[in-house]
Amino acid sequence: MTAAQKTWHEQHKASLTSGQRAADILRNGMGSWPFVGGFIGFMIIWSVINTWALAAKAWDPYPYILLNLLLSMLAGLQGAILLIAAKRQDAIAAAMAQHDFDTNTRAKEEIELLITINREQLDLLKELKNLASAEGSPNHQRSAS
Repeated sequence: MTAAQKTWHEQHKASLTSGQRAADILRNGMGSWPFVGGFIGFMIIWSVINTWALAAKAWDPYPYILLNLLLSMLAGLQGAILLIAAKRQDAIAAAMAQHDFDTNTRAKEEIELLITINREQLDLLKELKNLASAEGSPNHQRSAS
């Protein structure tokens, strides 16, 4: 498939940098139920291990200061990734809007051309009708004889 035959989406996807692709993958992963479920599971396991399994020698005893630090860092990263992805979505929406505008402008020009052609055809039909009615009129037949 040549570049001219590719859809806008395929062309855009092919032009993405590796960082943009990574941001999309992370956004899609972090915005999913499996991620939420896995994350809740991780926090429960962390709490169980540090509260009961390693009660005397826990590396992060209650109130889980280390876990809070990890969650804060993850939230900061998620915010940055989501902003990157949102910025890309805005750029995609703007490019699609421009594409739609260009398509609509070309369609309008073509429609106006078709309307002009239609008017010309109607004018020709009226002339033909007038000629046909003039040839069929009694005055025209008398003058011919």
